[in-house]
Amino acid sequence: MKILLCAKYFQCPVIPGSMRALHKDYRTVTPQNFSNYESMKQDFKLEIPEYFNFAKDVLDQWTSMEKAGKKPSNPAFWWTNGNGEEVRWSFEELGSLSRKFANILTEACGLQRGDRVILLLPRIPEWWLANIACLRTGTVLIPGTTQMTQKDILYRLQSSKAKCIITNEVLAPAVDAVASKCENLHSKLIVSQSPREGWENLKEMMKHASDNHTCVKTKHNEMMAIFFTSGTSGYPKMTGHTHSSFGLGLSVNGSYKFKSLKHCVSAGEPINPEVTEQWRNRTGLDIYEGYGQTETVLICGNFKGMKIKPGSMGKPSPAFDVKILDVNGNVLPPGKEGDIGIRVRPNRPLGLFTHYIDNPTKTASTLRGNFYITGDRGYMDEDGYFWFVSRADDIILSSGYRIGPFEVESALIEHPAVAESAVVSSPDPIRGEVVKAFIVLNPDYKSHDQEQLKKEIQEHVKRNTAPYKYPRKVEFIQELPKTISGKIKRNELRKKEWETI
Repeated sequence: MKILLCAKYFQCPVIPGSMRALHKDYRTVTPQNFSNYESMKQDFKLEIPEYFNFAKDVLDQWTSMEKAGKKPSNPAFWWTNGNGEEVRWSFEELGSLSRKFANILTEACGLQRGDRVILLLPRIPEWWLANIACLRTGTVLIPGTTQMTQKDILYRLQSSKAKCIITNEVLAPAVDAVASKCENLHSKLIVSQSPREGWENLKEMMKHASDNHTCVKTKHNEMMAIFFTSGTSGYPKMTGHTHSSFGLGLSVNGSYKFKSLKHCVSAGEPINPEVTEQWRNRTGLDIYEGYGQTETVLICGNFKGMKIKPGSMGKPSPAFDVKILDVNGNVLPPGKEGDIGIRVRPNRPLGLFTHYIDNPTKTASTLRGNFYITGDRGYMDEDGYFWFVSRADDIILSSGYRIGPFEVESALIEHPAVAESAVVSSPDPIRGEVVKAFIVLNPDYKSHDQEQLKKEIQEHVKRNTAPYKYPRKVEFIQELPKTISGKIKRNELRKKEWETI
């Protein structure tokens, strides 16, 4: 749903940024202005209604205004796949189609309000219709990538207790292979031109479905979606998000109309300064790094109009009170490394997940005093910019020194032989732990003397960081283990190092 939501939807129906070029009156929507960050943060306030449902309060409102002649008739949805195929729907058409889809979910699939639906589709038109249909019915959407393996699908179906899955002919065989192990799965919808045994065919059902459907009335804090975390520190966890979770995180997205590439954003893994510099040299553009989690919307960001400090996550989003904390929950001063936390008491901020589904122990472990602990380490500088150090469980304790992998990896990537690297702790009888680097070599260096290359890389790191941080162990590998979303699974590499102890 992220493409459909904008920051100010609590105040008025807003056109998504990607669609503004299609609407003559898009300039009547005032975007967030981040040119004066401090002033904006000081004056920031969100008005949250008791009830909110995007399908009813935004999509259907636009339809009504168009019918009444209060707004020009323009496309609400415009999709193309780059191969000449194109789908264009008005607000009325999008509303009608999503109501048909909603009736299929409730009537053919037998779903009720609160039931969970897993959606595994590429970004085809049906993906957006499924999102809106779930909103209309009050069912809880669980989106996932189409890169999932059979094992991934089984884990998500069993963990979520989903009653319905929507996918295409590519992933349907994997679903069929595990469906018998998922006792809660009662219906399967396939988006395909061809029928498949045991599946309801969405395209065929849409031809005959009624568009007479009444949207459920949902409170702003009612569960809307469940997102699985990326699983960098173990099995993916389910995070619950409400109907009002998405207002803040999308305040930058869609705020600017681009005629060509002018604004570059990065998130997921911190960008090494070397990569940032290369990008600027080749494109002339800065990378605006942001920091968030599956559990949150944007926590920190380098907003448009702010001075960029390469490598920094920027400053906190206006709705979040972000601090660096010690183990007792005390706020640390600038320059001191600690745990990154978000204040949740006395008022839990909009955009933060509600809890880990079916995991109260994990939910409780994230609270420290008045703060939600993100599980990440970092520090804040004198100017209020936040800097990422590592995941808390990625910290290496060697001879009393605390070493974060990011700084070591940043030094490694500057060596021409290094294509990718991941740094973890490795057991050592004298120091307790030492730094170990797993390195993927650039092709031109794979034929070099491996032992000599290790020494060169170690000396390179010594010259570019504090000497005690250099990797005392180096292993060249073909590829790094990564999550579906592309994050490095350092926990897997760390487990490999410690499993013999």
